[in-house]
Amino acid sequence: MNMRIIKRNDMPKKKEILIRIVAVALSIVFTGLLLLALGIDPVRIFTAIVDGSIGSEIRIRQTILRSIPLLIASLGIIVAFKMKFWNIGAEGQITMGALGATWVALNLPDTLPAPLMLGGMMLGGFVCGAIWAFIPAIFKAKMGTNETIFTLMMNYIAIKFVMYLQYGPWRDPAANGFPKIAKFSANAVMPSALGVNIGWIIALVCVVLVYVFMTRTKKGYEIAVVGESLQTARYAGINISRVIIVAMLISGGLCGLVGVIQSSAIEKTLIANIAGGYGFTAIITAWLSRLNAVTCLFVCLAFAMLIQGGSYIQVSLGVSSAISSVVQGAILFFVLGSEFFLQYKVEMTKKSVKEVA
Repeated sequence: MNMRIIKRNDMPKKKEILIRIVAVALSIVFTGLLLLALGIDPVRIFTAIVDGSIGSEIRIRQTILRSIPLLIASLGIIVAFKMKFWNIGAEGQITMGALGATWVALNLPDTLPAPLMLGGMMLGGFVCGAIWAFIPAIFKAKMGTNETIFTLMMNYIAIKFVMYLQYGPWRDPAANGFPKIAKFSANAVMPSALGVNIGWIIALVCVVLVYVFMTRTKKGYEIAVVGESLQTARYAGINISRVIIVAMLISGGLCGLVGVIQSSAIEKTLIANIAGGYGFTAIITAWLSRLNAVTCLFVCLAFAMLIQGGSYIQVSLGVSSAISSVVQGAILFFVLGSEFFLQYKVEMTKKSVKEVA
């Protein structure tokens, strides 16, 4: 028998949805068998994860809080990935966005009205995140450098720079020698809406803006064309270098907004690990959403449930939160595996007599 892998031209929407449902179902079955092998009741674990993420009003709020930075960072990555610019630097861009917001919060007067202060912080965070993304973008556009390594390494530069500020120029004199940056004043802290900081409103606005930008604007179309084929983009007269730079400014700016929200609404100051791993997790959620802003909203909510549920089972059941990571990994493995069958089909053919001879 011969096996041939053939690229699909098109697939009915119903069949595509069915394949994805089967992939998720298989991931749950696989995870259940793995948990049984470890002597853990899978039904109890799955039930606890759901209960820990949406079982009460407080848990729902915590799930939403976790989904906010994940969603906005994912949207930033979607813009870059749509162009096939592999931006692995969201962690650094989030960190630099938080740095920009902190600079504004510490240097503008405490008497400034909160809307002006928060507006300045968001602008500062967006600009700093965009600048941090601009650096690898300009090197890629002009010199053809490897953006994956470049953006990854810039994460560590950003984190170490914040650590330097913590231990040096920005150390709070009132912290009794501890390497801490001063807490924000009340006018620099994001207010709440429906029991959760207004970051969730910002996130929903970003979903709409990114969706419209990517599907309804000329620049969004150019980003998609560059991602599909550089040759086609050149033939169409698209300025590829400009598209790369614009897309990365938007990508880094969105990640910078995550830093603003985390520093203003969550930490109320700047710390070195302000990104909290959201920049890396966002790569997964952006990919699982197939680079669609609306789909990304639901994917990020699902992942936030897994993260929050994982924290809950550690406390309530005395089970390591790594079990939640096992569930995430299994889902990721099967869903990404299903992408192969969405794009290719496998055909088995009998060997001809001549081939056998």
